[in-house]
Amino acid sequence: MHGLLATSLGVTCAAALTLPLAPPAGAAPEPPAPMAEAAAAVAGAARPDPPQAPGAPPRAASATPDLPGSTQSLPLAPLARDRALGGAGDQGLPRRDVRHFSLLGVVWNDPDTPLHGRVQVRTRAAGTHAWSGWQDLETHNDDHGADPGTAERTSGHVRAGTAPLWVGDSDGVEVRVHGEDTDRHGRTGTTRAALTTPGAAAALPKGLRLELIDPGTEDTRAVHLSAEAAGTRQLRPAALDAEARAASAANADLAPVGALEIPALDRAQTRSELLSLRSGQLTAAQKAKPYIGPRPRIVTRRGWGADEKLREKSFVYTSKVKAAFVHHTASGNTYKCSQAPSLIRGIYRYHVRSMGWRDIGYNFLVDKCGTIYEGRAGGVAKAVLGAHTLGFNTNSMGIAVIGTFGSTKPPAAAVTAVARLTAWKLGLYGGNPKGKTYLKSGGGNLYRKGKNVRLNVISGHRDGFATECPGRQLYGKLGTARSSAARLQGR
Repeated sequence: MHGLLATSLGVTCAAALTLPLAPPAGAAPEPPAPMAEAAAAVAGAARPDPPQAPGAPPRAASATPDLPGSTQSLPLAPLARDRALGGAGDQGLPRRDVRHFSLLGVVWNDPDTPLHGRVQVRTRAAGTHAWSGWQDLETHNDDHGADPGTAERTSGHVRAGTAPLWVGDSDGVEVRVHGEDTDRHGRTGTTRAALTTPGAAAALPKGLRLELIDPGTEDTRAVHLSAEAAGTRQLRPAALDAEARAASAANADLAPVGALEIPALDRAQTRSELLSLRSGQLTAAQKAKPYIGPRPRIVTRRGWGADEKLREKSFVYTSKVKAAFVHHTASGNTYKCSQAPSLIRGIYRYHVRSMGWRDIGYNFLVDKCGTIYEGRAGGVAKAVLGAHTLGFNTNSMGIAVIGTFGSTKPPAAAVTAVARLTAWKLGLYGGNPKGKTYLKSGGGNLYRKGKNVRLNVISGHRDGFATECPGRQLYGKLGTARSSAARLQGR
C-alpha cells in the first residue's frame, strides 16, 4: 500500500474531491445517448449474476433483472484529449444508455497499484433526459480491505477500486479517468513542469472497469411492516436457503432464525444476556458489576435483504473485540433513510463481486437516521474478522456511517447510534469506550507490520492508516461518542 505523497492529494476515504476542474454538479438536461452508444451498451447490459467463484472477474449478464440485484461491468477505453482535464492517455466511457443502476464505482486489476489521478462520472436519472454534473469518485480507497498476508487478501481475486458512489435510480452514464500530472522526474502533483510538458500524466492502472450496481428492488422496510402487522418479526426457517439459514443462525442466541431484526434490550436484560453469552470469559469483578450498555436494535442481514449466495460460505473470527474503528462510506449523502437497505445491498455487491472480497467489509453500518445494520456475516455478538481498517482488522470491529462527512456534519442520530452500538459490543468484551488499548499492526502506511500501537478503544479510521476517513466532521464527533458510550455502560 502506498503512503501519503507530499505532492499529491494524500490518501482519503472520506470526502469527495473538491478541485474546481469540473462543471457544477447541478442537473443539466442533455439529449439522450446516440443510438450507436445505446447499441454498444446492450452488449454490456446487466443480467442477474449467476453463482460463481468468490471474487471471480466481473462479468456482465441477462436481460431479465431479479430482486437480488445485478452488476454491469464495462471496460474503460482510451478517450480523446479532454480539455477540462488537460491530458492525453485518459480512459473512460462516452455517454451511453445502460440498464438501471443506483450505485457505481471503478475497479482495476492490481490491488497494490494505486490510481494517481481523478475519476469523474455523471449519470442520467432514470426515465429522464436530465444529466447530473460531473462528480468525483474517491480514488484512494486502499485503506480498506483485508490485512496484508491474510487468506482473504491473498486469494488471487482481490482488485483495487474507488469508493462506491450512490447516485439513485439511473439509466445513463459517462465516465472519465485522468492520470495525475507528473513532472519530468515522475513526481506527481500540479507543477510548472507538468503544466508545460505535453502528455505528462501518471500511467493509469491496468484493467479499469466501470461497475454499475443494481441493488435489487426488494423493499425490506415493507417486509418489516408486513411482519409487524402479522405480529412477527421473523420468517419461517423453511423459507430460508442454506446460506441464509447459516447467516441467521449465527445470531440464534439473540433472535430466532429468520429474524429481520434483533430487538433492543433494557439494561437488566442485557446484563443477563452477557452472563449467558460470555460467563466463562468474565472475571469475578465483571460478573459482579458488568459495564455494558443496553443492546440496541439491529437490523439483520435478512432484514436488509442480503443475497447470502454472493459471499463466501464460511465465517472467519478473530479472538476478541478490543477496539472499534469508525468509518464513513464516502458514498454521498443524497440517499433517503428508506433507501439505506438498498444502498447496503449495493455496497455488499460491490465489495464482493467487484472488489473480490469474501463479504461486505464492515461489521456494522449506521444510516443517517440512526438505524444500525448487521454487516459482515458471522453473528453480531461475535468477534467477526472484517475488512475495514487495513492493518488493524484483527481484534477490532468496523462501523461505517453511511454518507460522506468531510465537510458535512453527521446527524446526531447517527452519532448516538455509534455510541449505543459501541457501549454494547465493546461491553461484551470488557472494553472501556473512553480508554486506550494496544493492537498489533498487520502492515500499513502509518505503522510497520508487527508494531504494537496504542489506540483509543473507539478510534477513527485515520488513527490506524493515513487517510481522511471518517471525514473531518465525523472524526470530530468521536469524543462525544466515547463519552456517551461510557455513560451508557454505567461508567
